Amino acid sequence: GATVGVIGIIIGVLTYSGLILTFADIVIELADGKLYLTILFIALASLILGMGVPVTAAYLITAVVAVPALTHLGVNLVAAHMIVYWLSQDSNITPPVCIAAFAGATIAKANMWATAWVAFKMAKFLYLAPFLFGYVPGFSLDGSAMDIVITFTLVFFGTWAYSWLLSGIWLDWFKKKSTAESQN
Repeated sequence: GATVGVIGIIIGVLTYSGLILTFADIVIELADGKLYLTILFIALASLILGMGVPVTAAYLITAVVAVPALTHLGVNLVAAHMIVYWLSQDSNITPPVCIAAFAGATIAKANMWATAWVAFKMAKFLYLAPFLFGYVPGFSLDGSAMDIVITFTLVFFGTWAYSWLLSGIWLDWFKKKSTAESQN
């Protein structure tokens, strides 16, 4: 209850003071009108904000100030909100806060910092999604059925390949091969 009240006050101040539009203009100017830089600035702001407030609050506050900048650059409204929502999740798995990683480590009775760094490494693929929302209409279900199917197929296999490479499973094949060669 108190969090929602504080968020309401923050959003009210930003709205009535005109800072929302000012922030959007500042971000666009800093990014020189480039969507990819705007997304990176929003990611940085969301990460910093997410270190101090819960994910929902980070999303709401960031959405109020960042969505106007994204829509001004031509991103559709749903995709703009998905970009901000997706980036708001980052604080859950990024050290030093990484609440989700620490909770998982506690449940697994594992080293908290080792778990946090593995979560950080494995989840960095999440930074691709905001760019897909911004640049690939099929990713936000905007486009033909074939565009959407192709987009999700490529994203599925790309995510699988990224996870496979970072997991190190493929290194076992090289270790077995070099062990077999050294025994001959």
